[in-house]
Amino acid sequence: MKRSQKPYVQLKKVGGRLRPYYRMTWVQDGRRRERFIPLPDDMDSEEFDRAYWAIRSGTSEALKKPERDTWGDLICAYRAHPKFTRLAYSSRRSYDRILNEIAEKNGAKAVRSITRAQVRAIHAKYVETPRRADWMVQIISLLLNFARNTLDWNVENVAEGIELYGKQREFEPWPDWMVSALDTAPTAVRTAAELILGTGQRPNAAIIMRHDHFRGEWMDVLDEKTDTLIEVYSPPSLRAFLAAQPKRGTHIIAKNLTEPLGYSAIEKAFRGWRTGLGAKAKPYTLHGLRKLAIVRLAEAGCTDAQIQSITNQTPEMIAYYRSRANRKRLSKSAMTMMERNKTET
Repeated sequence: MKRSQKPYVQLKKVGGRLRPYYRMTWVQDGRRRERFIPLPDDMDSEEFDRAYWAIRSGTSEALKKPERDTWGDLICAYRAHPKFTRLAYSSRRSYDRILNEIAEKNGAKAVRSITRAQVRAIHAKYVETPRRADWMVQIISLLLNFARNTLDWNVENVAEGIELYGKQREFEPWPDWMVSALDTAPTAVRTAAELILGTGQRPNAAIIMRHDHFRGEWMDVLDEKTDTLIEVYSPPSLRAFLAAQPKRGTHIIAKNLTEPLGYSAIEKAFRGWRTGLGAKAKPYTLHGLRKLAIVRLAEAGCTDAQIQSITNQTPEMIAYYRSRANRKRLSKSAMTMMERNKTET
């Protein structure tokens, strides 16, 4: 390595020939660091002098830190900002599911590279789950607005104005024939269904339950709004089902010894099984099992307070599904009275 006449310039052999570099040194964490910045080959040229003095004065483009504009950087900045940290725990949990998916698939990609056509394609990809499809677009839009308005990134919100699928009808409780067909479902789907129906929890909360959540006739269910476990009564049918299942790890539906299989894998298996049941099964989702739990509790004569203590549903949602149960019970009572009247006349 040879030195030139200018301070900090060194010649290094690259590709069989000597090339000039500006050598920077500094101390970081008690250790000496160095960096070599390439300079123009002709050391007698004006171009060389301009590049050299730009580095010496600190104005060189080579000294500027690369713009942190990846999806991973954006998500990291958003999670650290009060716009996210001040959200309720249940909201942060919901956001995190989508944020994690975006970071996993696109964390290293530049935010400004996304196009409106790509956002539309993402929306269309999840057409089978309209709520999730809309949620994906809404989170992308939220992140792009945050990048533009809070971080002052030079990006356009290409997700803005994309037509969403909109509010869907409430999840349909499963019919009896579909519950009976669970005997033909993959083991993970069958177990998830039993947990959702037996605990009244949201599918994701039920799916990640552990064996230690069950203690005799009691079980711990998750209140997702407060992130606390609540002890409630465990129905004998659920206890009997779980007792007959082999233990493969800490979690009831185990991916390995320490991790649960996860909602995405089970939901995918569920859709495959549902397809095999024919078109009549298409309207029903895993969420519909939680609604069926409400209907069954209402049909059994439980009060709203009792139903809420088990399912943690809102009073409005309980009232909606109680009306479904009441219609069934009243229609049965009315038809029975009509048939009885026929035999008496």
